[in-house]
Amino acid sequence: MNDQPTIRLVNVTRYITPLREGGSLPAIVEADDSFMYVLKFRGAGQGVKALIAELIGGEIARVLGLKVPEIVFANVDSAFGRTEPDEEIQDLLKASTGLNLGLHYLSGSITFDPAVTVVDPLLASKIVWMDCLLTNMDRTVRNTNMLWWHKELWLIDHGACLYFHHNIHDWQDKALRPFVLVKDHVLLPQAAALDTVDTTFRSLLTNEHIRRIVGLIPDEWLATDTSFQSTEEHRQVYSQFLETRLANSQIFVKEAQHAREALI
Repeated sequence: MNDQPTIRLVNVTRYITPLREGGSLPAIVEADDSFMYVLKFRGAGQGVKALIAELIGGEIARVLGLKVPEIVFANVDSAFGRTEPDEEIQDLLKASTGLNLGLHYLSGSITFDPAVTVVDPLLASKIVWMDCLLTNMDRTVRNTNMLWWHKELWLIDHGACLYFHHNIHDWQDKALRPFVLVKDHVLLPQAAALDTVDTTFRSLLTNEHIRRIVGLIPDEWLATDTSFQSTEEHRQVYSQFLETRLANSQIFVKEAQHAREALI
Protein backbone atom coordinates (compact mmCIF):
# COMPACT_ATOMS: atom_id res chain seq x y z
CA MET A 1 0.00 0.00 0.00
CA ASN A 2 1.18 3.54 -0.66
CA ASP A 3 -1.24 5.40 1.59
CA GLN A 4 1.03 5.63 4.63
CA PRO A 5 -0.29 8.57 6.65
CA THR A 6 2.27 11.24 7.38
CA ILE A 7 2.25 13.79 10.17
CA ARG A 8 4.06 17.09 9.69
CA LEU A 9 6.26 18.57 12.40
CA VAL A 10 5.88 22.26 13.23
CA ASN A 11 7.46 24.47 15.88
CA VAL A 12 5.18 26.55 18.07
CA THR A 13 6.11 30.22 17.86
CA ARG A 14 3.26 32.06 19.58
CA TYR A 15 0.71 31.27 22.27
CA ILE A 16 -2.50 33.07 21.33
CA THR A 17 -5.27 32.12 23.75
CA PRO A 18 -6.60 29.21 25.83
CA LEU A 19 -9.77 27.70 24.38
CA ARG A 20 -11.64 26.90 27.57
CA GLU A 21 -11.17 26.34 31.25
CA GLY A 22 -10.51 22.85 32.52
CA GLY A 23 -7.79 20.36 33.19
CA SER A 24 -6.47 20.11 29.65
CA LEU A 25 -6.33 23.84 28.77
CA PRO A 26 -5.93 23.40 25.01
CA ALA A 27 -4.90 26.61 23.30
CA ILE A 28 -4.82 28.31 19.94
CA VAL A 29 -1.20 28.80 18.89
CA GLU A 30 0.71 29.88 15.83
CA ALA A 31 3.52 27.78 14.36
CA ASP A 32 6.51 28.44 12.14
CA ASP A 33 4.48 27.53 9.04
CA SER A 34 2.28 30.61 9.74
CA PHE A 35 -0.80 28.48 10.41
CA MET A 36 -2.80 28.42 13.61
CA TYR A 37 -3.44 25.21 15.50
CA VAL A 38 -5.44 23.97 18.46
CA LEU A 39 -2.61 22.64 20.61
CA LYS A 40 -3.09 19.69 22.97
CA PHE A 41 -0.39 19.73 25.63
CA ARG A 42 1.51 16.70 26.86
CA GLY A 43 1.80 18.37 30.26
CA ALA A 44 -1.95 18.63 30.78
CA GLY A 45 -4.59 16.41 32.36
CA GLN A 46 -4.14 12.88 31.03
CA GLY A 47 -0.74 13.67 29.54
CA VAL A 48 0.52 11.84 26.48
CA LYS A 49 -2.27 9.26 26.62
CA ALA A 50 -4.73 11.93 25.53
CA LEU A 51 -2.38 12.82 22.66
CA ILE A 52 -2.12 9.17 21.62
CA ALA A 53 -5.91 8.87 21.63
CA GLU A 54 -6.21 12.10 19.63
CA LEU A 55 -3.73 10.86 17.04
CA ILE A 56 -5.22 7.39 16.62
CA GLY A 57 -8.82 8.60 16.70
CA GLY A 58 -8.27 11.40 14.22
CA GLU A 59 -6.33 9.32 11.72
CA ILE A 60 -8.79 6.41 11.86
CA ALA A 61 -11.59 8.90 11.20
CA ARG A 62 -9.64 10.13 8.19
CA VAL A 63 -9.23 6.59 6.80
CA LEU A 64 -13.00 6.14 7.15
CA GLY A 65 -13.61 9.25 5.04
CA LEU A 66 -14.80 11.50 7.86
CA LYS A 67 -13.77 15.13 8.11
CA VAL A 68 -11.00 15.81 10.63
CA PRO A 69 -8.62 18.81 10.77
CA GLU A 70 -5.02 18.08 9.82
CA ILE A 71 -3.08 16.68 12.75
CA VAL A 72 0.52 17.81 13.29
CA PHE A 73 3.27 17.12 15.77
CA ALA A 74 4.02 20.44 17.46
CA ASN A 75 7.33 21.09 19.17
CA VAL A 76 7.35 23.38 22.20
CA ASP A 77 10.81 24.77 22.98
CA SER A 78 11.99 24.95 26.58
CA ALA A 79 12.21 28.75 26.29
CA PHE A 80 8.67 29.08 24.98
CA GLY A 81 6.23 30.77 27.31
CA ARG A 82 8.68 32.36 29.70
CA THR A 83 6.98 35.70 29.16
CA GLU A 84 3.49 34.27 29.69
CA PRO A 85 1.97 36.23 32.61
CA ASP A 86 -0.52 33.53 33.66
CA GLU A 87 1.31 31.21 36.06
CA GLU A 88 -0.95 28.22 35.36
CA ILE A 89 -0.37 28.52 31.63
CA GLN A 90 3.36 29.09 32.16
CA ASP A 91 3.55 25.89 34.25
CA LEU A 92 1.65 24.01 31.55
CA LEU A 93 4.04 25.20 28.85
CA LYS A 94 7.07 24.24 30.93
CA ALA A 95 5.62 20.77 31.50
CA SER A 96 4.97 20.40 27.77
CA THR A 97 8.48 20.97 26.44
CA GLY A 98 9.05 18.66 23.49
CA LEU A 99 6.58 16.96 21.19
CA ASN A 100 2.90 17.89 21.52
CA LEU A 101 -0.05 17.52 19.16
CA GLY A 102 -1.90 20.16 17.17
CA LEU A 103 -5.00 20.24 14.99
CA HIS A 104 -5.41 22.80 12.24
CA TYR A 105 -7.57 25.63 13.55
CA LEU A 106 -10.83 25.87 11.60
CA SER A 107 -11.26 29.62 11.62
CA GLY A 108 -14.90 30.68 11.43
CA SER A 109 -16.31 27.27 12.34
CA ILE A 110 -19.34 27.00 14.62
CA THR A 111 -20.14 24.33 17.19
CA PHE A 112 -22.52 21.69 15.90
CA ASP A 113 -25.95 22.09 17.46
CA PRO A 114 -28.21 19.02 17.10
CA ALA A 115 -31.26 21.23 17.65
CA VAL A 116 -30.37 23.27 14.58
CA THR A 117 -28.78 20.78 12.16
CA VAL A 118 -30.06 17.29 11.47
CA VAL A 119 -27.39 14.81 10.35
CA ASP A 120 -28.45 12.27 7.74
CA PRO A 121 -28.72 8.63 8.93
CA LEU A 122 -25.72 7.36 6.97
CA LEU A 123 -23.29 9.99 8.27
CA ALA A 124 -24.68 9.69 11.79
CA SER A 125 -24.20 5.91 11.64
CA LYS A 126 -20.61 6.31 10.43
CA ILE A 127 -19.73 8.57 13.34
CA VAL A 128 -21.50 6.40 15.92
CA TRP A 129 -19.79 3.25 14.57
CA MET A 130 -16.36 4.86 14.73
CA ASP A 131 -16.92 6.19 18.23
CA CYS A 132 -17.98 2.72 19.38
CA LEU A 133 -14.81 1.24 17.91
CA LEU A 134 -12.71 3.88 19.65
CA THR A 135 -14.81 3.87 22.85
CA ASN A 136 -15.22 7.64 22.55
CA MET A 137 -17.25 8.79 25.55
CA ASP A 138 -17.10 12.45 24.56
CA ARG A 139 -19.62 13.06 21.77
CA THR A 140 -22.72 13.92 23.74
CA VAL A 141 -25.42 16.58 23.64
CA ARG A 142 -23.51 18.41 26.37
CA ASN A 143 -20.28 18.36 24.38
CA THR A 144 -20.67 17.31 20.75
CA ASN A 145 -17.02 17.77 19.72
CA MET A 146 -18.16 18.48 16.18
CA LEU A 147 -17.89 21.68 14.19
CA TRP A 148 -19.82 23.00 11.21
CA TRP A 149 -17.31 24.46 8.76
CA HIS A 150 -17.72 25.25 5.06
CA LYS A 151 -21.11 23.48 5.10
CA GLU A 152 -19.56 20.21 6.30
CA LEU A 153 -19.45 18.40 9.63
CA TRP A 154 -15.95 18.12 11.12
CA LEU A 155 -14.93 15.89 14.01
CA ILE A 156 -12.61 17.23 16.71
CA ASP A 157 -11.21 16.26 20.10
CA HIS A 158 -10.67 12.50 20.30
CA GLY A 159 -8.55 12.70 23.45
CA ALA A 160 -11.12 10.78 25.51
CA CYS A 161 -11.04 7.78 23.17
CA LEU A 162 -9.36 4.47 24.02
CA TYR A 163 -9.89 4.88 27.74
CA PHE A 164 -8.72 1.28 28.20
CA HIS A 165 -5.16 2.60 28.11
CA HIS A 166 -5.50 4.22 31.51
CA ASN A 167 -5.49 0.67 32.89
CA ILE A 168 -4.00 -1.10 29.92
CA HIS A 169 -3.07 -4.54 31.16
CA ASP A 170 -6.52 -6.12 30.88
CA TRP A 171 -6.93 -4.84 27.35
CA GLN A 172 -7.99 -8.24 25.98
CA ASP A 173 -11.13 -8.19 28.10
CA LYS A 174 -11.89 -4.55 27.36
CA ALA A 175 -11.48 -5.06 23.61
CA LEU A 176 -14.48 -7.40 23.59
CA ARG A 177 -16.79 -5.28 25.72
CA PRO A 178 -19.76 -3.45 24.22
CA PHE A 179 -19.58 0.32 24.39
CA VAL A 180 -22.42 1.00 26.81
CA LEU A 181 -21.83 4.77 26.84
CA VAL A 182 -23.11 4.90 23.27
CA LYS A 183 -26.52 5.50 24.86
CA ASP A 184 -25.42 9.11 25.41
CA HIS A 185 -24.12 9.69 21.86
CA VAL A 186 -25.56 12.86 20.35
CA LEU A 187 -26.12 11.23 16.95
CA LEU A 188 -27.49 7.87 18.11
CA PRO A 189 -31.15 8.74 17.34
CA GLN A 190 -30.23 9.33 13.67
CA ALA A 191 -27.94 6.28 13.37
CA ALA A 192 -30.34 4.03 11.46
CA ALA A 193 -27.77 2.49 9.08
CA LEU A 194 -25.35 0.80 11.46
CA ASP A 195 -25.47 -2.60 9.76
CA THR A 196 -24.67 -1.06 6.38
CA VAL A 197 -21.85 1.01 7.83
CA ASP A 198 -20.46 -2.00 9.70
CA THR A 199 -20.12 -3.94 6.45
CA THR A 200 -18.52 -0.98 4.65
CA PHE A 201 -16.13 0.04 7.40
CA ARG A 202 -14.95 -3.50 8.19
CA SER A 203 -13.69 -3.73 4.61
CA LEU A 204 -12.37 -0.17 4.52
CA LEU A 205 -10.45 -0.14 7.80
CA THR A 206 -7.93 -2.95 7.56
CA ASN A 207 -5.51 -4.26 10.16
CA GLU A 208 -2.76 -2.81 8.02
CA HIS A 209 -4.32 0.63 8.30
CA ILE A 210 -4.51 0.24 12.06
CA ARG A 211 -0.86 -0.78 12.35
CA ARG A 212 0.28 2.07 10.13
CA ILE A 213 -1.64 4.60 12.23
CA VAL A 214 -0.42 3.15 15.53
CA GLY A 215 3.07 3.26 14.03
CA LEU A 216 2.81 7.06 13.98
CA ILE A 217 2.86 7.28 17.79
CA PRO A 218 6.20 8.84 18.80
CA ASP A 219 8.39 6.55 20.87
CA GLU A 220 8.82 9.29 23.48
CA TRP A 221 5.07 9.26 24.18
CA LEU A 222 5.07 5.49 24.64
CA ALA A 223 8.21 5.50 26.78
CA THR A 224 6.43 7.36 29.58
CA ASP A 225 4.75 4.06 30.57
CA THR A 226 7.56 2.00 32.06
CA SER A 227 5.42 -1.09 32.69
CA PHE A 228 6.27 -2.39 29.21
CA GLN A 229 9.59 -3.95 28.29
CA SER A 230 9.78 -1.83 25.13
CA THR A 231 7.91 0.85 23.25
CA GLU A 232 7.22 -1.71 20.54
CA GLU A 233 5.47 -4.00 23.02
CA HIS A 234 3.40 -1.02 24.16
CA ARG A 235 2.60 -0.09 20.57
CA GLN A 236 1.44 -3.61 19.74
CA VAL A 237 -1.18 -3.47 22.49
CA TYR A 238 -2.87 -0.53 20.77
CA SER A 239 -2.89 -2.38 17.45
CA GLN A 240 -4.16 -5.61 18.99
CA PHE A 241 -6.89 -3.82 20.95
CA LEU A 242 -8.22 -2.11 17.82
CA GLU A 243 -7.87 -5.18 15.61
CA THR A 244 -9.79 -7.24 18.16
CA ARG A 245 -12.61 -4.70 18.38
CA LEU A 246 -12.76 -4.46 14.60
CA ALA A 247 -12.97 -8.24 14.19
CA ASN A 248 -15.78 -8.35 16.76
CA SER A 249 -17.60 -5.20 15.71
CA GLN A 250 -21.02 -6.86 15.97
CA ILE A 251 -20.65 -6.66 19.76
CA PHE A 252 -20.64 -2.87 19.76
CA VAL A 253 -23.01 -2.55 16.80
CA LYS A 254 -25.70 -4.59 18.60
CA GLU A 255 -25.20 -2.54 21.77
CA ALA A 256 -25.67 0.67 19.78
CA GLN A 257 -28.78 -0.69 18.06
CA HIS A 258 -30.32 -1.74 21.35
CA ALA A 259 -29.54 1.65 22.89
CA ARG A 260 -31.10 3.39 19.91
CA GLU A 261 -34.26 1.28 20.14
CA ALA A 262 -34.60 2.30 23.77
CA LEU A 263 -34.38 5.97 22.75
CA ILE A 264 -36.91 5.93 19.92
